[in-house]
Amino acid sequence: MTSEIKKENKTKKAYKIILRPLVTEKMAIEAGKNKYGFLVNRTATKNEVKKAVEEIYNVKPIAVNMINVQGKFVSRGRVTGKRSDTKKAIVTLASGQTITHEGV
Repeated sequence: MTSEIKKENKTKKAYKIILRPLVTEKMAIEAGKNKYGFLVNRTATKNEVKKAVEEIYNVKPIAVNMINVQGKFVSRGRVTGKRSDTKKAIVTLASGQTITHEGV
């Protein structure tokens, strides 16, 4: 029973690292090359993302590339602001392995 609790806590941590998959036309093209994109926590590292993908999708990533995206400055009338900064991860899998996003 304690092993189930540990696994559940590990899975919760994985879902705090990987926020959601990137579902765009560009990522659909990259999926043909076994590359998948995710929006990840701003403090996440490559190793944490790699372990989280292994935990959630049961696949073995070969490489993880990270991208810091600066939020855009926006204005609505006289009110100006800035969108939040984000971080993306592009995960490369071995040939023969795939990820399917359910509920997206």
